Order: sequence, then structure tokens, then C-alpha cells
Amino acid sequence: MTGPGRAALFDVGDVTVPAEDTPAPQSLLPMWDGALMARTGAGRVVPEGYRPLVARRNGDMLPCLLVDGQVARVWRAADSGLELTAFYKLGKVAWQGLTGEAERLSALLADRDPAVYRRYGHLWDKGFPVAESAIVKG
Repeated sequence: MTGPGRAALFDVGDVTVPAEDTPAPQSLLPMWDGALMARTGAGRVVPEGYRPLVARRNGDMLPCLLVDGQVARVWRAADSGLELTAFYKLGKVAWQGLTGEAERLSALLADRDPAVYRRYGHLWDKGFPVAESAIVKG
């Protein structure tokens, strides 16, 4: 199977690849997700201007929100659900998609300790430019 630019796609098997103009769904990616960690196609998923905000010096990648297939901000577990924050103002449709994803993930994480990402709390307290944020409960 071939992808953009006729490049061979070895990891998709016999699935149908959507057309290039198909909109990507909004999603929440976990810390260390393969799409975030990949160095191939730099800037394709993590815009270069945002990489210093989501990539830590030790190699950690913070959990990220994807809007239109690119990182738009980060998320973390909070005592009352999930906290979503955006680098720039997002439209209503983007927030609806992210909220739906966050509600499902929050329900899944409801019985887990929200302190998993506590060691990165200082980044939210002082280090991120925040255009918008929301707490979403499952």
C-alpha cells in the first residue's frame, strides 16, 4: 500500500487509508505516545514551536491534545476529571471533539490516582502559555 508521495506504508496492512483531505479527529494522546515521540517528519504532528513545551529534557513527552492532526496543547488528570489546556483559541467544534474524548478517558481513569503527572504540575503553574482551559468530568 502507498501513502502520500507514493511512499510505501508497511504498518497498515490491508486497511483502507482515508483521502488526504479527510479531517483528523480531535484526540488526547498519552505521555510517550509513538506519534509524539517520532522524529521522522519533524513538525508533522508536533509543530516545532510547541516541541520545547511538550518535550522534556529527559525525553518525556507530555500528554497532548491533537486538533486537526497536530498538537494544540496538553492535558493532565485532575482530582475532578481531566484538565485540558490549549496553546491557542480553539473553535467550538474542536472543543466538542476534545470534550467527548476527555469524558470517555476521564470515566476510564475515574478509579486511578490523579497524581501520576504531579511531578509536572509546576509546568502548568508557571511554564505554559494558556489561551483556553477546561476541566472535563467523565
